[in-house]
Amino acid sequence: MTENPPLIEAFTRLNRAVEALEKNVSQRLEREAALDEAEAEVQRMAADRTRLAESLDEAQDRAQKLDHVNREVSRRLVDAMEAIRAVIERKRESQ
Repeated sequence: MTENPPLIEAFTRLNRAVEALEKNVSQRLEREAALDEAEAEVQRMAADRTRLAESLDEAQDRAQKLDHVNREVSRRLVDAMEAIRAVIERKRESQ
């Protein structure tokens, strides 16, 4: 019976080692799950960034088109005002 205490002690150490291993594996799995979540979030953010960049490009294109149209309308208004002034001046001169 003198050999039992060393055997019991060895089993106890083995149990502690297995428990420590299980704890480490559990912590590792938790870290990997957190990493997976972080990677998924980074992918979502990259997709959002792409969508936002596309929206910005579209908005800039639209703003440029509106600016061009605005300038054309302004030019036409100036031409119309000058034509009206010319008509008024001719009318005044003819009176």
